[in-house]
Amino acid sequence: MQLRARLVGVGVMAMAAIPLMVLGTAQASQTVALPAQATAHSCATAQAGFASCKAILRTDIAPAKTISPNATPSGYGPASLQAAYALPSATAGAGRTVAIVDAYDDPTAEADLAVYRSQFGLPACTTANGCFKKIDQNGGTAYPRKDGGWAQEISLDIDMVSAICPNCHILLVEAKSASFANLGAAVNRAAATPGVVAISNSYGGSDASDANYGTYYNHPGIAVTASSGDSGYGASYPASSHYVTAVGGTTLNTASNARGWTETAWSGAGSGCSAYNTALTGAASFGTGCAKRAEADVSAVANPSTGVAVYDSTAYQGSSGWMVFGGTSVSAPVIGSVYALAGNTGSIDNNYPYTHSASLWDVTSGSNGTCPTVQWCNARTGWDGPTGLGTPNGIGAF
Repeated sequence: MQLRARLVGVGVMAMAAIPLMVLGTAQASQTVALPAQATAHSCATAQAGFASCKAILRTDIAPAKTISPNATPSGYGPASLQAAYALPSATAGAGRTVAIVDAYDDPTAEADLAVYRSQFGLPACTTANGCFKKIDQNGGTAYPRKDGGWAQEISLDIDMVSAICPNCHILLVEAKSASFANLGAAVNRAAATPGVVAISNSYGGSDASDANYGTYYNHPGIAVTASSGDSGYGASYPASSHYVTAVGGTTLNTASNARGWTETAWSGAGSGCSAYNTALTGAASFGTGCAKRAEADVSAVANPSTGVAVYDSTAYQGSSGWMVFGGTSVSAPVIGSVYALAGNTGSIDNNYPYTHSASLWDVTSGSNGTCPTVQWCNARTGWDGPTGLGTPNGIGAF
């Protein structure tokens, strides 16, 4: 059994900004400088053969059980995320399903999703109206045991699908444990479900070989995204798989430039050069410095200091309600949902962003540490490890 523990630390940004709870019906746009933030990982470090979820909770922002009328939860909501990445969320995605694969059961997933979507004025997504479906890894309803840390991850994931692709259907597949065997079986179950165009995996373990686990993630015609990790440099599986889109992380802030936003590489974003897996052909001309699989490919917001609003009522170590989360657990479902908005997964593979990098915001500053090869840890023009090719500027790269 995987040990559960909350790992409390301090955010790496000495001065960062996050939307605070403000009055008004519009999405919060005010940013306020804050000192270093306290954070907690929702899942413990993975043992060999297992994965850990990549959700990171801001513990210096008290969870809110309810939100006062005309107030907005702390953290970025749908309007901000859609604006930052220039997404056609209001008009695209209908008829497509984004699958979320996580371990263990979140018994309040559907009820919590209803709170999130109601708060932000999104259409209802329920079992009754056919928009939401929860299954176990065998396709039934014999759900695994509850786990509060993974429940936070599940709420984060389904909220991010809602934020980016509110017209998409959501399939939640719960693996009976966090082993790669069970998580992989859940991925295969998702891939076999009609209508699924993207599968998001907000978890990871140490670098591993596709010879052992690749059949779980090799699903032509479906975009499979995976979090690159939250501990800086060091390859993580399944992000290091040849078959997935590896998703890194950024710090996202409002700005007075033409875009209205600015991004830098998040210092916790995972990056790496796999010891085992084959490089993507599309990456050959981007100077990754890695003879095998380099990660990440693309990225999105992940720094908890500029985190996202999430609602989860399954209490875990005293926290429930409206909370602020970061980690590449945010960016993986964001990118999976952008693939769903684009609607091209039936005819493309994970090399597509490399041939359409002009449709990405290139992140050129920031670092996640020190590496034997400079671009594995330092943002630069073109490809780099923490942010890959960059973040979505519309759906043209997907």
